[in-house]
Amino acid sequence: MDMSEKYPEILYPYFDDFIVLLKSKYRILTWNAIAIIANLTRVDGDRKFDAIFDQYYGLLNNEYMVTVANVVGNSAKIALAKPHLVQRITSELLKVENVKLTPHLTAECKRVITEHAIKSLDVFFEKIEGKEQVLSFVRKQLFSTRTSLRKEAQSFLDKRN
Repeated sequence: MDMSEKYPEILYPYFDDFIVLLKSKYRILTWNAIAIIANLTRVDGDRKFDAIFDQYYGLLNNEYMVTVANVVGNSAKIALAKPHLVQRITSELLKVENVKLTPHLTAECKRVITEHAIKSLDVFFEKIEGKEQVLSFVRKQLFSTRTSLRKEAQSFLDKRN
């Protein structure tokens, strides 16, 4: 992961190998692949990520909180590297409040994921066209039972007032 962050051009030829790991039965490999692929988008001249967008964001429907949180948390990197995907990424992040609860993804996990979504959206907010939709999503979090989520939402909104 560190190498992909510092020298993405060295690992880019192996992009397809990391795509395969998104379906690994070993979650840690999937989590690493999520982060590495996000790092490689900075040098993705062949638009390989564009071709797997739906597969990557399909992981938002995963039953494990850490998988979903990794996709959400790495989304800002992708949005900055691929501005033409900002609207699609935003749309995917706004869906996190609808993720299904599982034994490995509780209501509290969902609040943590929502907090990560706000942090990601904050990074590329100026590039988003449908700002009101994002602001509405964030405003809803002001009433969360999770203190850090409420604070993150308030901080996000304070920057925009």
